[in-house]
Parts: sequence; structure tokens; C-alpha cells
Amino acid sequence: MRIRVITVAFNPGAELEAFLASLPAALHEAYECVIVDNGSEHAEVDRVARAHGARVVRTGENIGYGRAANRGAQGFTGEWLAVANPDVVFTPGSLDALVRGAESFPRAGALGPLIRTPEGDIYPSARQFPRIVSGVGHALLGNMWPNNPFSRSYRSNADVTRAHPVDWLSGACLLLRREAFEAVGGFDDSYFMFFEDVALGEALARASWQSVFLPEAEVIHSQGASWKDQPAAMLREHHRSAAHYIDSVYARPWQAPLRWAIRGGLALRAQLHVRAARAARRRSH
Repeated sequence: MRIRVITVAFNPGAELEAFLASLPAALHEAYECVIVDNGSEHAEVDRVARAHGARVVRTGENIGYGRAANRGAQGFTGEWLAVANPDVVFTPGSLDALVRGAESFPRAGALGPLIRTPEGDIYPSARQFPRIVSGVGHALLGNMWPNNPFSRSYRSNADVTRAHPVDWLSGACLLLRREAFEAVGGFDDSYFMFFEDVALGEALARASWQSVFLPEAEVIHSQGASWKDQPAAMLREHHRSAAHYIDSVYARPWQAPLRWAIRGGLALRAQLHVRAARAARRRSH
């Protein structure tokens, strides 16, 4: 068997069943599916896995997304690892298209589909590596002015008309060449959640592997239960990972003032976003 599908579940809702139900029409060759149960508090994962012929790997506690995905990849000797969030729904033939498209990119270590929201909007899943000007501009202006030049630059890799190499791809849904994934050590598990996909893109590029955007493959991605139930906690974790990424990219001693300045800006942005998320949640109840 040359394909293993991996998803990481932590107290999933109904989306996990939709994820598994969409797989047979998405991939018309033999595959195995592994659900990494990242410390869920109920037995829903086992029930859904049995119903769809998936295998459950238990971590015993929430060990973080990247580390759990790495656990799901252990022991596999086939060619491809399809790693996707449990709130993804595959469209018919989408995984077939990713595998087929890889034939045109022999140095592709990661391939990603076009991602749409449940409303049909395109999510910018193919991006440039975050750097000072584009990253800070996008962070500060992205919500207030979505079409600002910094965000456009940051997302400029997302040409949805053709397949092409990009800097990095959203970890919501990835087809990974096992050889490349293992060569770079898998996901960097120093990220608990968020930015492990950016770090993977950086690691693949350093090892001369490509990340390739294949818009002919489409999936639908909704925001999972964790974001809806705990938006403030998710935002804090996102900004914590962003700061960790900045520390890794600008690691030289003489860049310390730059790291401190960016960290300060991220902390302020996190506070503003957390307050906004809490206010929005109060209004919805």
C-alpha cells in the first residue's frame, strides 16, 4: 500500500465522520487511514473509526499537532502520506488529483490542494515565507484592510489558475512524499500547534524539495470545534507559535532587538484579537 491518510483528532465533533466518509470518493486506490487520538475525553473517535475502517493511534494526552502527525506516520514504508485536519472534507477525486499531479513535479516534497470554506470562498493556502516587512504588515493590517499590499505579497503564491511551486502550504491538507518528510525529520514538534506547516516548508526548501500548489485538487475546510469553543486560547497559541518562528528565523545575536520588537508587536496583536474574540462570543450568546 503506497498511501496512508493521517488525521489528528482532539475531542472532534461531527466533522470527523464527514472527513472519513469523503475519503473513498477522493482516492480510488488502496489506502490506509490512521486517526491519531490526541487525548480526546470521549469514545467518539473509536466509534467513528470502527464505522469507517480506520485505525486509531492513541497518544494518551494532547502532545501537539505536529508531534501527533509524526506519530501517525511512524512505521509506514509507502510513498505518500496524506495529512489533513479532521474538519476537512475531500471533494471527489481530490486525492487522486494530488497524487497524479505529483508526477509533473518529481522534487515535490509536499503538495497542497485548493482549499475552500464551506461558503465556497477560496482560502489562501499557498504563501510566501513570512519575513519582516510582509509579515508585520500582514499581521497589523490583515483584519482591518484584507487587501493591503503586505497581505497581497504574503499571499502572492496563491495563483489558482495553475499548478506551481510555492514557499509553503497550509497544513490543513497536505500530500507528503514520505522520503522527503523523513529526510527533514517530519514536522518540527517544538511547535505545539500552528506554524509547523511554515517550518516544514522551510525545512523542505533547505533540503532542495519543493512545495507545490495544485489547484485542480479541491477540499473544503471548516474551522473546527476548538476554534469555535476556545477562540481566545487558539489565538494565544497562534501568536506563541508565531513568536517561536520569528526566534528561529532571526536567531543571530545581533538580531535580538529585532526579535524583541516583533515579539512585542505580536503580544499586543494577540491581546487585541483575544479581546475581540471574547466580545464576539459574548454577542453570540
